Amino acid sequence: MPFATINGIKINYLVQGQGPHLLLFAPGGFRSVISRWTTAGGKGVFKDMDALETLSRHFTVIAYDRRESGLSGGRVEPLSWDLYAQEAKGVLDIAGAKQAFVLGGCMGASLALALAVRYPQVCRGLLLHWPVAGYRWMSTMHAWFRRHVDFVHANGFDAVVARAPAGDNFFLDPEIGPWGSPTVVDKAFADGYVRQDMARYVDIVERSRDSLFGDTMPSGASGAELMAIKVPAIIMSGNDWAHSLSGSWAIKELLPDAQLWDVLPSEQNAQNTLEQILRFTSRIGTHDKS
Repeated sequence: MPFATINGIKINYLVQGQGPHLLLFAPGGFRSVISRWTTAGGKGVFKDMDALETLSRHFTVIAYDRRESGLSGGRVEPLSWDLYAQEAKGVLDIAGAKQAFVLGGCMGASLALALAVRYPQVCRGLLLHWPVAGYRWMSTMHAWFRRHVDFVHANGFDAVVARAPAGDNFFLDPEIGPWGSPTVVDKAFADGYVRQDMARYVDIVERSRDSLFGDTMPSGASGAELMAIKVPAIIMSGNDWAHSLSGSWAIKELLPDAQLWDVLPSEQNAQNTLEQILRFTSRIGTHDKS
């Protein structure tokens, strides 16, 4: 897979298939990696569907490891939806796509909303699969950031670097924090990471937490921002502590042009999920405008 430099950070990306462009924001929270769209990458995104292979038969798929995930690099700075959206726009530019359908799962749905707020002109339609929202989601994210800060205070930065290879990612091991993953793939980053000022670092961690997960609304966009999004959308709801059904309904109520697939996860499967994706994109029009 090729790499590109976006906002000074090395990003691992992939472009494959044919048809209209489909930009993928992988599920898994801070473990947003290309392999999450494959059955080999763990639990399939759409149960028994290898989403990357299947969707590539219908679309030119654009996927990438988000910064601080997988093989992509990182930078210690206050994280925000604005930074994530800039990166996504950069990936589209590298792929040569002026417009794309945008499919985001879990926290990837949050990024889809954030992209539509900041770059509506590049979004042909939003496919929001199991968007995250709600009090339990917010409180869990805050608890994980707190666990990381406590671990760094107690053990130092060297302990994060030592633990990161086994922990792999913040969502699998909260103690290693948002920047544990790039310490594994980038020795220069790891060398700089262990030499940071503790007070400055903790401030960055807390600012990142509050910027990304500041309230119980669906992550990625405020209520006012949701109401201003004119991009057509379909919401495929989850129904658990992170992917709350109430959060999907909130998005449906606030987005001006959104439909909610009224099927709960227990009845969702590879076939009917793919049917929803193809029906939605066909309704908007699959002629590539990019």
